[in-house]
Amino acid sequence: MRRSAIRLSVLPPTLRTILSTTTPAQINAVSSSSSSSTSTSTDSNHTAGNGNQEITVNGWIKSIRTHKNVSFVEVNDGSSGRSLQAVLKGKGKADGLTNGTSVKLIGELKKSRGQGQDVELSVRDIEVLGECDAEAYPIQKKSLPPSVLRENAHLRFRTSQTAAVMRVRDAVMRDWHDWFEENDFTHIHTPILTGSDCEGAGEVFTLLDQPKSSQPSSSSSSSSIAATKEDRFFPHNVNLTVSSQLHLESPTHSLNRVYTLSPCFRAEPSLTSRHLSEFYMLEGELGFIDTLDELLNVVEDGIKQTLTKLLNSTSNRSVRLRDDIKVISKSLEQQEQDKQDSEVDIPATPVNNVDPLDHLNQIISKPFTRITYTEALDILSKELPSTTNQEIPKWGESISTENEKWLASYFNGPLFITRYPKNIKPFYMLPTSTSTSGPVQNCKETVECFDLLFPQIGEMAGGSLREHDHSNLVRSLKENGMKPKQYDWYLDLRKYGSIKHGGWGMGFERWISYLTKIQNIKDVIAYPRWKGHCKY
Repeated sequence: MRRSAIRLSVLPPTLRTILSTTTPAQINAVSSSSSSSTSTSTDSNHTAGNGNQEITVNGWIKSIRTHKNVSFVEVNDGSSGRSLQAVLKGKGKADGLTNGTSVKLIGELKKSRGQGQDVELSVRDIEVLGECDAEAYPIQKKSLPPSVLRENAHLRFRTSQTAAVMRVRDAVMRDWHDWFEENDFTHIHTPILTGSDCEGAGEVFTLLDQPKSSQPSSSSSSSSIAATKEDRFFPHNVNLTVSSQLHLESPTHSLNRVYTLSPCFRAEPSLTSRHLSEFYMLEGELGFIDTLDELLNVVEDGIKQTLTKLLNSTSNRSVRLRDDIKVISKSLEQQEQDKQDSEVDIPATPVNNVDPLDHLNQIISKPFTRITYTEALDILSKELPSTTNQEIPKWGESISTENEKWLASYFNGPLFITRYPKNIKPFYMLPTSTSTSGPVQNCKETVECFDLLFPQIGEMAGGSLREHDHSNLVRSLKENGMKPKQYDWYLDLRKYGSIKHGGWGMGFERWISYLTKIQNIKDVIAYPRWKGHCKY
């Protein structure tokens, strides 16, 4: 008979549990009273916070300090930004240990006599689980250039910064899930493979069938091994999705409010700090809204509520999230210091003592500014200093990233720019002329859309009211050179119980980048892919 699965309650506690449930006062209390216990486990050998009982700690060695009769080993298991100092008493106890080695430690938690930590582990027994070749191990230094870490993406999780980023992503994702649930949105798992191009820009990755019978030589070209029409897995072209929007609009016409956090793919060759070929998009759609301002209110509320929770909540998740952002801040400061140290001719920059959460407090302290595209061009024309060497777009042209960053800085905070020209926006957006009773400004066609700009980032989110009339949508598809027949399923939504609706999308990596002040979004995702780089 097979034994039942192990219960999580009998697994050794993680460092997150040990360090969050144990204080020096508790250890002192336990030492003076054997009946006192702050156990978080049913197994006495795995008790966290119990100063007179042994605990087991698994993790990786971050650093080693060896003295004559004692060694101090910093161990972390990835569950927390804080490491645990393990004390190995006796000569030569740390012999053979190196940074990166995985270990299992058994010992007692005690109040630490040293500075920098409240408690430490007095080790009775140590077992090496996995050795680490010190000379070959790429993650030796405490601070390594981001470019080096990107080339070792499979190992950069071992750094305190990348580990903290992964925990930040996890916590922020959960906070957004909470906000959507509190506002009666339903989470939808949208498809990765699609026969549609949401943006209509053609920057898509297309699947290429390769029959099993094909055994191409190294000299064979992709065209020579492409499947014939009869062999194709799908009868038509299939792409990796660039956005979940179209697929979210379908359940909107039944469930009303829906959202997803899903990977998106764009064959965009931009080699900037803001672009990836594979990234995650947080997208929401909701029905029964009449005006663009209603949609802006929803987006602004989501951002402010999740930030307020991050900054002020006393929940364990929020406390850990704030701690991890501070861990990242210290790592960035160290990188900057190392950079200055290597550039002898450059004067040192004073240490920045600004609270790493201060820029987030400013976001929730005032309403987001709202201006139209036309007003934005007018401000650029009148206020943009000539020293910036930035070109000012003409009406009907896109606003550049540099212009976007300048505008957000000009207003000193998040900025909604609304009602862009119809000719530079996708086919599905609702024209302003059909959504308002007033005349279109200067007889120039605009659509009920927005871009949300943030300082230092530029575009953070974008959205619109969607065209809900069948005939108008058919006309828009044709005007954009697209074939309505290929969007039959999407047009059906306007034939059977259509409703006024709208939605938005926010690049999750850009949001994490802004929260953490990590400038390159390649450093806030587990495995970054960009043009020419897909190593893993």
